[in-house]
Amino acid sequence: MALSLIVFDCDGIILESVDVKTQAFARIGEAFGQEASDRIVAYHRMHGGVSRYKKFEWLYQEVLHRTVSPEKLDSLNREFTAHAYDAVMHCPLVPGIREVLDLWHGRVPMYVDSGAPHAELVQILSSRGLSGYFDGIYGSPPEKTEILRNIVDKVGVHPADAVMIGDSITDQHAAEAVQTRFYGRGDFFKHSGHPWYDDLTRLNDYLETLFAEP
Repeated sequence: MALSLIVFDCDGIILESVDVKTQAFARIGEAFGQEASDRIVAYHRMHGGVSRYKKFEWLYQEVLHRTVSPEKLDSLNREFTAHAYDAVMHCPLVPGIREVLDLWHGRVPMYVDSGAPHAELVQILSSRGLSGYFDGIYGSPPEKTEILRNIVDKVGVHPADAVMIGDSITDQHAAEAVQTRFYGRGDFFKHSGHPWYDDLTRLNDYLETLFAEP
């Protein structure tokens, strides 16, 4: 059996929450002016899957040219959560994901590898009744590549028998670094050399081809 492990990003792969979090970053940036807001949104869009703490650090270092304390980072995280949490709790699922989870639950180990803070990620997926699908849910820290490598090692499969499903270049780079397969959501991946589609309604067909490989 070639398909032995499925690993999912969360925002944009399980939950249709990318726009909600983009708006939250915009509101964080607005406290420092429109330019800061525009720049952190652009940075966020280019670095989906990266911890929001890393994005706050970037805002301070590269845009505001200030140092930022751990206490301030925690404060920004609380502010971000206040802007986004309720919307994330009520946003729709990504088209196709429920069918994927239903089909593969109990057949192949499934894990979540997200850049969202770990405790918040677990709470959201549990509250939305989704945590039971997964053999493990992991958020930041550490970074996504390290989480993916740890999951592959924990399950004890060959990386080529695992597939990472994501919607950002961070997800793609994690899969390439660990040498798993990768399936992308969105035409960003059109020229990546990896399989992709606009949503996850064709993912089961792809996974079945892997499962059938000798």
